[in-house]
Amino acid sequence: MRLLLDEMLPPVVAEALRERGHAVSAVAERRGLRGSSDAAIFKLALAEDRAIVTENVGDFRVLAAEARSAGREAPLLLFTSSRGWPRGSSHRIGRLVEALDTLLSEQRDLAGEHWLD
Repeated sequence: MRLLLDEMLPPVVAEALRERGHAVSAVAERRGLRGSSDAAIFKLALAEDRAIVTENVGDFRVLAAEARSAGREAPLLLFTSSRGWPRGSSHRIGRLVEALDTLLSEQRDLAGEHWLD
């Protein structure tokens, strides 16, 4: 599984996961993507065959539902929350890297959406 981290997630998460051998890209580390719409991120994830990791549940659920109702594909959505993964927490990055590394290492066949524990 390849990942695209939405803009609210720091590029250091992608870097740490790449060091562990995973194919991960972050919107925040790609100049042309910073500030892009959710629809553009959604399309890019499809084009690059990546799952989207995001806190933006509402917008990405709508995009996925619209795509499916039109008979199109939608990328896997991996959701986090600011409550479970607080942005200001110094432990957040390490916990997020560990959670994503575990998920990627398990090579589970996921579809639709998945919440990170």
